[in-house]
Amino acid sequence: MVDQARARRLAKRISAIVATAIEYEIKDPRLRFVTVTDCKVSGDLREANVYYTVMGETIDAEPDYTEAAAGLDAAKGVLRSKVGAGTGVKFTPILSFTLDKVPEVAREMEELLARARAIDDEVAKVAANAKHAGDADPYKVDRDDEDE
Repeated sequence: MVDQARARRLAKRISAIVATAIEYEIKDPRLRFVTVTDCKVSGDLREANVYYTVMGETIDAEPDYTEAAAGLDAAKGVLRSKVGAGTGVKFTPILSFTLDKVPEVAREMEELLARARAIDDEVAKVAANAKHAGDADPYKVDRDDEDE
């Protein structure tokens, strides 16, 4: 079994090599908006799972996930060669690519939080002018009866 610290260092190095290669060396237009977010290496250092996300051309544009996946699949051999040359390990890990949904989930969470804040503001406005539905002390007892 390999040291976990070594696997983390190798994953970090692979992530940097793949990101640099996608940005500067691979000229596939399908990979223009691909960003490497993370990498995990198996304990035996034989497999590396590279996580990526795809941004749209504009803020409102929907990213093309299928084209990005096809571009990464086509570039897998070149990327593995670059990883082998850049890491110097005995066995170059097999690369697999997984779409990272964290940015989308974070955006959805922000939208849900904004909606919850708006509802809280509406409730606070209603509560500001609200009155109790009865006496302030519904359990009031006649104090004169207690003295006897």
